[in-house]
Amino acid sequence: MRQDFYGCLMPTALKRPRGSRDLWLDAAYNLLISGGIEAVKVMPLAQQLNLTRTGFYWFFKDLSELHRDMLRRWEEKNTGNLVTQCNKDAHHICEALFHLMDCWLNPELFDSRLDLAVRNWARTNPEVKLRLDHADEMRKTAVTQMFKRFGYSPAQAEVRGMTVIYTQIGYISMEVNESHHERLGRVQHYVELFASTAPQPCHVADFIARHTEASIP
Repeated sequence: MRQDFYGCLMPTALKRPRGSRDLWLDAAYNLLISGGIEAVKVMPLAQQLNLTRTGFYWFFKDLSELHRDMLRRWEEKNTGNLVTQCNKDAHHICEALFHLMDCWLNPELFDSRLDLAVRNWARTNPEVKLRLDHADEMRKTAVTQMFKRFGYSPAQAEVRGMTVIYTQIGYISMEVNESHHERLGRVQHYVELFASTAPQPCHVADFIARHTEASIP
């Protein structure tokens, strides 16, 4: 409570909620995916969240800081998870490839729409282009090392790693309209193509079980 000029008690004005850093970041991702980086402005973000502009500046110094945090989160999710999947324990190259393919079926591991939005952003921003190039190199290196672990020569491992990554970039850039069921049915054939050996039925069954409709996040 506070007092007016005559000493009478008056109710204190209610503070407007500021949201949270993650809430503002989530809204920024939604705008980036739907409208490109040009759409990521403070006022549209505030309107989307029904918050004031001052709430944004409580968590971010300016839009540049928001952009840096957006890129950091993209790197941690898409590139970080991909590298982790490549390094998971596996007894066969096909099993290892299925671990990697989890990224393409599980948006909690890899967000394809976000990856496309960042690639489009990189077309007009040299700094983002450098970050994207670095991410692609990390991804190719992780897949290449995965093939090397299973006895492929350095040259073979490199080409196969490039083929895996470039295939997925093609899917993303061309915005291939493919249902979950269609993609799930094709993955084992991609695995056989990439590895030059047929996956064992148990590995196919395990992969399909992980991505049935009941298990989709």
